[in-house]
Amino acid sequence: MAEDYGLITLQDPASPISESYRTLRLNLQFATVDADVRTLLITSPGPGEGKSTTLANLAVTMAQVDQRVIVVDADLRRPYLHELFHLPSDPGLTTMMLEDGAVEDPPLQDTAVPGLQVLTTGTLPPRPSDLLGSKRMAMVLEALARRADVILLDAPPVMAATDAVVLASKVSGVLLVVSSGDTKREHAQQAVERLHKVNARVVGAVLNNAPLDAALSGYYG
Repeated sequence: MAEDYGLITLQDPASPISESYRTLRLNLQFATVDADVRTLLITSPGPGEGKSTTLANLAVTMAQVDQRVIVVDADLRRPYLHELFHLPSDPGLTTMMLEDGAVEDPPLQDTAVPGLQVLTTGTLPPRPSDLLGSKRMAMVLEALARRADVILLDAPPVMAATDAVVLASKVSGVLLVVSSGDTKREHAQQAVERLHKVNARVVGAVLNNAPLDAALSGYYG
């Protein structure tokens, strides 16, 4: 896949990059065929490796095959999904964490894609890992699961904060995004080790910024 092109699956669905996201969706289906992976955490070893863009475009491709998808921006440090989808950031996840009524009536926002909704961050808290590791977070995920076929959560990079590791113990799968030429091998290995320490199920990895095959580029025009 390539660097940050925004929601290219909507802007240019016939492009080879969009096709890569559809291939990712299919590969995930095969990788999780024997497991019920309904809550998928998407993170990266470090910042700037394309995790949020990967999540957003994967969500679009899932919704396009008639899945009910909820995207949760659980990056309570540097949120980006509200910008990608052009939505207000508040209310959102922290609203559900603090207000009882919001658990039963989540502040989900619709998108231009039928079947795809977004739960933005809400007001950013002073100690994100405390909120994400709480019992309340498990309640939030249970409430969202009643409204969707799949939930995709965006989390901070593994090496930058404990948030992703904390969340990894509450979801059914983790997808790690790495960037060709940017991600250090030792950082990727350490990220996987940290996830495995909490018994997280790492279902696979996505390689961003890989050189595009010229033959494929010609095929797609």
